[in-house]
Amino acid sequence: MGIEEQFILLSLGLVTIGVRMGVRIRQIGFGGWQLDDYLMPFTGLVFTAETVAAYLVGAKFQGLTNSYMTDQERADIDMNGQEHYNRVWGSKIQVIGWSFYACILWCLKFCVTAFYGRLTSGLTHLKTRVTIAYIILGVSYAVVALTILLSCQPFHHFWQVSPDPGLLCQPTKSPAYVL
Repeated sequence: MGIEEQFILLSLGLVTIGVRMGVRIRQIGFGGWQLDDYLMPFTGLVFTAETVAAYLVGAKFQGLTNSYMTDQERADIDMNGQEHYNRVWGSKIQVIGWSFYACILWCLKFCVTAFYGRLTSGLTHLKTRVTIAYIILGVSYAVVALTILLSCQPFHHFWQVSPDPGLLCQPTKSPAYVL
């Protein structure tokens, strides 16, 4: 994805969040805000941070990570050189980016659940279902966050360049992230 496309998508997301917040403020003011009304601006901040992280990997660190290297390339890399530096920081930002991405998705899922909870607030038989949805979302987010952060042990192997840290420690192609 190009840099322009990243920032266009961010702009569209932030405008959508801004319009949503404006409508809610006009309807009920700040005093009547619900969970989803607070989560949307937070999601916008995390989306901004994720976009900046993706930009940094591409622009500042030349899109390099510890992934897609042969054993010979790993052995030949100068540990004090710019390429090694770029690969280490690119890999670190990949882990941060994956964490932000999961946070964005689950914040939006919580927002939709809160919205459904508000829509069905007068239907007492659906309150249990919304509560179950919150529990499932909380547990599934914990599982995803722990999978992202604990799939590679020791943790610093996420940005190890040489020797090969193993497939689970390469954030751009880890099979643990596919699940």
